[in-house]
Amino acid sequence: MGFIDEIKARAKSNKKTIVLPETEDKRTYAAVEAVLKEGTANIILIGSEEEVAKYGQGYDITGAAIVDPATSDKTEAYIEKFVELRKAKGMTEEKAREIMLGNYTYYGVMMVKMGDADGMVSGACHSTADTLRPSLQILKTKPGTKLVSSFFVMVVPDCTMGENGTFVFSDCGLEQNPDSEKLAAIAGTAAESFRELVGKEPRVALLSHSSKGSAKHADVDKVAEAARIAKETYPGLLVDGELQLDAAIVPEVGASKAPDSKVAGQANVLVFPDLDAGNIGYKLVQRLAKAEAYGPMTQGIAAPVNDLSRGCSAKDIEGVIAITAVQAAGK
Repeated sequence: MGFIDEIKARAKSNKKTIVLPETEDKRTYAAVEAVLKEGTANIILIGSEEEVAKYGQGYDITGAAIVDPATSDKTEAYIEKFVELRKAKGMTEEKAREIMLGNYTYYGVMMVKMGDADGMVSGACHSTADTLRPSLQILKTKPGTKLVSSFFVMVVPDCTMGENGTFVFSDCGLEQNPDSEKLAAIAGTAAESFRELVGKEPRVALLSHSSKGSAKHADVDKVAEAARIAKETYPGLLVDGELQLDAAIVPEVGASKAPDSKVAGQANVLVFPDLDAGNIGYKLVQRLAKAEAYGPMTQGIAAPVNDLSRGCSAKDIEGVIAITAVQAAGK
């Protein structure tokens, strides 16, 4: 059974309710049809009956709940709660009403906050910022979390590296240029994400263009320091760096470039030095290796709200819904 099949089986065994605010996108309806057919999750679609009928024409979404912010009897409570959460930032009832009635992403996050949904998936036609801003304003960070970051689960076909071709890549969607402390925090939360979703022991490599001092540069020093902080902060975690990509995942190269490392050649969690490297890296693997790419998913938010790449397929959305449901079951 492949990674996403295992995730779906776990989601079915403890069914959760996932809200989808992007009801103007056809990919949403194709994904919902598949999710409902498989029984992976309960689905809430935000929009008017007319909107859903228009954009969802041709798809069988029988069983999905449709919530219209303009008519829902819960909207007033959401507005009141939003004012309470944001009053220190100058939020008024008038402005809160405008946001709740006019921005389905904010409304979906509030549904999660109020316990009317277990998680949300968005981003197929909105930027990462548009998805994460309401999450951070309404849900806040998970207790004990130093940093909200993102990750992808990458499933590479016919691959023996990583965990039989399955990896977590982080951060590929949020932190532009993390310093050493942030990189170490990303390493820790990415390891938690891997353990939660893949169910195996994470082996974390902090990536660089250098392996164990083979190059000298401030960028190399940043990653080496991040590895030191991560080892100190997470003493039970298998983490190492700085490592070049081949030294991290190819056993013979790892043995040659970092012979004393318990991670080199066996890494299944790859932490990139900055957003440029992470974003380029996941897209290279997705497009050239024809890997399945699930994400960017968030880690560190108090409840599961996951982003999508705007280039995602309906099948990608289906997979992220299942992952979000599993995260909700484990929160």
